[in-house]
Amino acid sequence: MEAVKVVIAMSGGVDSSVAAARLKQAGYRVIGVTMQVWPAGNRFGGCCGIDAVEDAKRVAYQLSIPHYVMNFRDVFARKVIDDFCLEYRRGRTPNPCIRCNQHIKFDALLEKARGLGADFVATGHYARIELKESTGRYLLKKGVDRNKDQSYFLYTMTQGQLKATLFPVGDLTKEEVRQIAGELGLPVASKPESQEICFIPDNDYTEFIREYIPQAALPGPILDEGGNTLGSHRGIMFYTIGQRKRLGLSAPEPQYVIAIQPEKNAIVVGPRERALGSELTAAEMNWIAGPEPVTTRKIKARIRYRHREAEAAVTRLNGDTVYVKFTEPQMAITPGQAVVFYHGDTVVGGGTIETAVKQEKTEKEKEYA
Repeated sequence: MEAVKVVIAMSGGVDSSVAAARLKQAGYRVIGVTMQVWPAGNRFGGCCGIDAVEDAKRVAYQLSIPHYVMNFRDVFARKVIDDFCLEYRRGRTPNPCIRCNQHIKFDALLEKARGLGADFVATGHYARIELKESTGRYLLKKGVDRNKDQSYFLYTMTQGQLKATLFPVGDLTKEEVRQIAGELGLPVASKPESQEICFIPDNDYTEFIREYIPQAALPGPILDEGGNTLGSHRGIMFYTIGQRKRLGLSAPEPQYVIAIQPEKNAIVVGPRERALGSELTAAEMNWIAGPEPVTTRKIKARIRYRHREAEAAVTRLNGDTVYVKFTEPQMAITPGQAVVFYHGDTVVGGGTIETAVKQEKTEKEKEYA
């Protein structure tokens, strides 16, 4: 019987390289693919750069698997870069990694894989997929390494995508992945991780903003909640909800960004308690573990990748929109980011944060308002 064919996204990093090696060891017929996503003629880096392509080719050669570079520039520009720019124009803080997973790795790449006759796509994500026999549903679960768990970025996956996806390193820790890479003699065994957004090399936003979002880089006022001007900012794209540093303000107590007003090209600041919130609404919901809640449902929620999960009650409003109320106030609930719901180590679902409700002012604050 012919071996099951798998197309694996190879970024040139240690995670996807070990994932490819494990698939080969398990008897799969593995095809390595590095996705070309940055517009031709532009500098790009991270998981999509020229060095990454060369590293992936070297690993594929050592593993004796075919390797291809596939052009996903157009769909990446439309679905990831354009969305990134639109969100910043709206005064929101987008998460391009989520959109890349949603539209590129588990949509466009999956379609290409099927065109090659592959049964699965695979990536080096730290997450796991399990089939729940009693319901026939595929579940998305946290990676074994809690410090590297990437399930937060994968909440948009559908049942069809989960069925056709493999995460070969989801049951390993990062330390184990590097150890395996070293034992296999892979040339990327000690390669450092990229922390940048792939289409903004070196995390230098300046050049990108000038070209793609010039209006987001225009200086404007920093306001208090009363509309008084306290200073000036260098462009709304350089600020996010909850930010305290690099505001350039002199105040008796630390000030935090509590709102961004793109229509005024202004940011609003206030004391820390005004950056806290207990409620949010989220849209574009995707429910993985089961149907959407009919009545209020208590659950754990995470409002950013590195944010600690917190107890919350989720209520369906209409369509794909929900209302979330946390038991305890949360710091910097940020429109444009994702809220992802968990039950234990299982991803129940998630969506994009649309609005956040600040804490009510204290009696002292009301007295002096």
